Amino acid sequence: MTLGAGLLTARAAMRLRREKAADAAQERVFLNLLQKLAHASVWKQAGVVAGMKYDQFKRRVPLQTYEDLAPYIEKMKRGAADVLWPGQCQIYALTAGTATGNRKLVPVTEAMLGHFRRSALDSMLWYTARVGHGGVFRGRHLYLGGSTTLVPIPDSEPFEAYAGELSGIEALNLPNWAEKQFYEPGPEIAQIADWQQKIAAITGRTCRIDISLLAGMPPWALILAESLRSSETHGKARVVHLQGIWPNFECYVHSGVPIGPFHDDLRAILGPTVNFHEVYPSSEAFIAAQDADSAAGLRLMADAGVFYEFIPMQEFDDGRLLAVGSRAVPISGVRTGVNYALVVTTPAGLARYVIGDIVRFISTEPPRLVYVGRTKHQLNTFGEHMIEKELTDALIAVCRSNGWTIVNFHVAPFPISSTTSRNRGRHEWWVELKPGTLTTPTGPIMAAELDTELMRLSGEYAAKRTANLLEPPFVRLVMPGVFEHWMRYRGKWGGQNKMPRCRNDRLIADELDSSLQFARD
Repeated sequence: MTLGAGLLTARAAMRLRREKAADAAQERVFLNLLQKLAHASVWKQAGVVAGMKYDQFKRRVPLQTYEDLAPYIEKMKRGAADVLWPGQCQIYALTAGTATGNRKLVPVTEAMLGHFRRSALDSMLWYTARVGHGGVFRGRHLYLGGSTTLVPIPDSEPFEAYAGELSGIEALNLPNWAEKQFYEPGPEIAQIADWQQKIAAITGRTCRIDISLLAGMPPWALILAESLRSSETHGKARVVHLQGIWPNFECYVHSGVPIGPFHDDLRAILGPTVNFHEVYPSSEAFIAAQDADSAAGLRLMADAGVFYEFIPMQEFDDGRLLAVGSRAVPISGVRTGVNYALVVTTPAGLARYVIGDIVRFISTEPPRLVYVGRTKHQLNTFGEHMIEKELTDALIAVCRSNGWTIVNFHVAPFPISSTTSRNRGRHEWWVELKPGTLTTPTGPIMAAELDTELMRLSGEYAAKRTANLLEPPFVRLVMPGVFEHWMRYRGKWGGQNKMPRCRNDRLIADELDSSLQFARD
């Protein structure tokens, strides 16, 4: 079968899957997972049997955190079979560690690799259906992922187990046709772990290659684009955008962080006709992808092998998971406009696993959602219940109205001593802007505008401000490179790493405060 025929066959199959209701697809996925989970010792002991009803499954299997499953993953790493999933598991994905700062090892079974391959292909076919042509398959696809070098896990001996970033694991397990026809930057460069060295190597290799697709997190895509644009190795004068280097470049695939703060810069440096295509992968599952206009949200991958549950955030408490597990609903029970904690059951043996993400549905038929933050990355020290999306949206609105460009930011609570028993304070914003704006920003001006915008976006924030439980925010505008310095110090520069936008403590803020200099307050 030719590549073109294969893609047409895959597209036809995808259309059939999309025509089926998401709840029916999820029911089928659920039953298929039960067939396997029933043969894994942990879930068999919990009472999982093939063919059981969802309500039974929910009663017998409590919500799981990584800490709950860590002892079993340790056994799997040492070669134990049939623990969380039938058979042995040799490959483990390192999570980004955004929530806790500690990277975790998530099992990647053969069945899980099948889920990632199927989801990635469906995502690209959704893209071709959305734009109305398959031109993206005429060129090479450049992926800005982690190193494909897998590191032996020392404490697994004598069993051979390996760890690496999921993007690298996926690249190592591409179908032969995909690796031969599309994959860049090639196996040698893909192994490079040092990010600066990798960017230089990619720049040198791809400036003369017909790239039609670029995939990577927005901050790293900007760095690569600037490297390519500034390079003279393409034999031309300095170009304005990447379409001047890659004439057939048409698709930018982004994930990992909200694109809003980077959108305008990306549009300028990638090219005027490049299509943006958003996907929502995690180390635990490929959750959703864009199949319509970006404002419609991302379509849930309901028929790709992962079963989803959703817990309303008003009822979620990560300190009382045993109590809130019964509040979870399947896809048939979700409503639009409600923030949900996301729970997954996967073909890696993670059953009812709380991955720490918060999502909100834009529509239910078909199910389309948006990522709004992390369960552990909220601001609620003063009862304000602020999530990452609200903070990001507010800063984007303020910066766009003033012509400022965001490089990075972080928000933390700042308690204020009180003579009463009331818990009072303010939010401290650390903001790095791109130099060279026409209107000079200052901390107090930005703080006042942020305050107004946050009160517009969040009723709870407005209520706390009105009740004087929250003081106006305080903004620190930092020197260029401050966040890069912090991420390098933390070993989080490049690959799939991302800057936590907020925390309900001052762990990151105090590190910034003690080691970095401000431009002005």
